[in-house]
Amino acid sequence: MTVLSYIPLFFGNLRGWQFIIVVLVILLLFGGKKIPEMMRGLGKGVASFRQGLDEARREINKATDTDASDGKKPEKE
Repeated sequence: MTVLSYIPLFFGNLRGWQFIIVVLVILLLFGGKKIPEMMRGLGKGVASFRQGLDEARREINKATDTDASDGKKPEKE
């Protein structure tokens, strides 16, 4: 799913001029220099989150591969 498919969830019925006003208010509140810094931080956070998910998947796959090769059934908690 793309980012554009999530926009209606956040902005509801904002159209045309209303959206432009929201963007201008955000620019006034945070300034032109802070917005790129915030987006950079958000990007790093998303990348870190994805890396954590990948590591968790590798650990799970590693555990299931080890159990399958030993011929043991995985333990249930």
